[in-house]
Amino acid sequence: MNLKDLYINFFVSKGHKQIPSAPVVPENDNTVLFNTAGMQPLVPYLMGKKHPYGKRLCDYQKCVRTNDLDEVGDSYHHTFFEMLGNWSLGDYFKKEAINWSFEFLTKVLNIPVERLAVTYFAGNEIAPLDTETRDLWLSLGINEKHMVSTKEDNWWPNLELPGLCGPDTEMFYWRSDDPIPEVFDTNDSRWVEIWNDVFMQYNHKEDGSMETLKHKNVDTGMGVERVTAILEGKNDNYESSIWSDIIKEIESISGKNYYGNEKSMRIIADHIRTAVFISADPAGIKPSNVGQGYILRRLIRRAIRYAKKLDIDINSNWEERIAIKIMDQYETYYSEIKENRDTVLEVLRLEKNKFAHTLEKGLREFNKVSDSDIDGITAFHLYDTYGFPIELTEELAKEKNIKVDRQGYEEYFKKHQELSRTTSAGQFKGGLGGSGEIETRYHTATHLLNAALKKVLGEDSKQRGSNITSERMRFDFTCDHKLTPEELKDTEDLVNKWIKDDLPVTVKEMQKEDAIKSGAECEFADRYPDVVTVYSIGDVSKEICRGPHVKHTGEIGHFHITKEESSSAGIRRIKAVIDDNKKGE
Repeated sequence: MNLKDLYINFFVSKGHKQIPSAPVVPENDNTVLFNTAGMQPLVPYLMGKKHPYGKRLCDYQKCVRTNDLDEVGDSYHHTFFEMLGNWSLGDYFKKEAINWSFEFLTKVLNIPVERLAVTYFAGNEIAPLDTETRDLWLSLGINEKHMVSTKEDNWWPNLELPGLCGPDTEMFYWRSDDPIPEVFDTNDSRWVEIWNDVFMQYNHKEDGSMETLKHKNVDTGMGVERVTAILEGKNDNYESSIWSDIIKEIESISGKNYYGNEKSMRIIADHIRTAVFISADPAGIKPSNVGQGYILRRLIRRAIRYAKKLDIDINSNWEERIAIKIMDQYETYYSEIKENRDTVLEVLRLEKNKFAHTLEKGLREFNKVSDSDIDGITAFHLYDTYGFPIELTEELAKEKNIKVDRQGYEEYFKKHQELSRTTSAGQFKGGLGGSGEIETRYHTATHLLNAALKKVLGEDSKQRGSNITSERMRFDFTCDHKLTPEELKDTEDLVNKWIKDDLPVTVKEMQKEDAIKSGAECEFADRYPDVVTVYSIGDVSKEICRGPHVKHTGEIGHFHITKEESSSAGIRRIKAVIDDNKKGE
């Protein structure tokens, strides 16, 4: 019998009713992305609302925490985990909670009492020293030298946060083969917290005052992954029975051993497991660039990246094999896993396919720009063009010991969001199919780039296509060689000089034949009607174009070439962005 079953059976024998796990995506609560603790869905009942199952409850709750996502890869961090909990809603209090905690640990799990240590509340201006908890533990046989009182660490959730709160007592286990110390030291990492009993007595109001609850509650929490590892004598959570089948499957897929590849395999196992639970949730979350969908996308893409590090063929069905192992393990406990198996596999497959074809190019691009610290615009370019979440860029940068301008990235991302919203609202109209102000600036910049290339490469340089989004421009042109660094710099400098000169942009309608005779550039003359619009930028550019354009080049912003590459035989391609942070330079 596993830990979940042992726990539920024990508390049912103490008069508790098992309640079903709440979804990982909170229902009717938009203050958090995911349920992060077993008590979260029970807040209304802890505040006094009557629960249909009664006053004594127990469960195993699905939880997702993303604040430590970057730490996953060590031996004990997880994004998805299961939390065991038992609650008293205005029924029993400290005596029963502590006695049952001790009984479960020592009689059901058979943990020797000498391997246990506890903490309790030291007292402050809100509540006194918790002598009742101290005396209860002493009466049960906990060594006084294995007890420590604290203020901050024994008040849940903390002394600043508003909401339900109260003193708590934490239980620790000596997770080491070293001799058990005579005195408990909370700073010794070999003492591992395994359970927490919270005595919920107060409501910390928004105005800072403390309100005593009419009904005192007990809220407890025990992490399944950590305690399972402890009971099985494993110092690495990922070596426990919870993970063994999953890790073996990754070893089989990769042809590599877990030892020596621990970080990659832990990340893949953890992230695919979390993705399975998020995508199986009744909320119907799909990978996206916002909210829960962004977390789901980030998890899957990070798993793909580490699969690639293990030389796994990311175009194979590797993610399906791992997900099936996970679903087989959990479908007995969570019905939505069984019901939504096909949905889970489809979500993983589609996101993998979407990211896999850009990952190779993105990694090559990252390697090109990672000789030094990465600025905000480059980080945004990796996100926009190659689908790299900023966290992935930061992780890659950390491996190379360089920094990423996160603030600069956030500024570009914010502009991107604002412009996307504006464009969606249809507030800008124009010849680019409802383009916005940023696209207008980019479009005018293509005219300057075309003119600059003619100056640097010669009049034989002809435009052969362009593509503009709100984040970048792409420009194809005739050229028989890869541009040298000097040619690229001269081109970029010339465009920026004309922008700085704040040249006027004028427009005139005329017969197409007359426009061509006057020297106006025209990419594909046969596509235009007999009467055309000609845009002139100072005396440096004259083109037949449908627009729209800025009125003066100074509105464009600093022009920066991010890439130059081959498009096809005899055709080169430039990608460029506008950097508003350097506007006017």
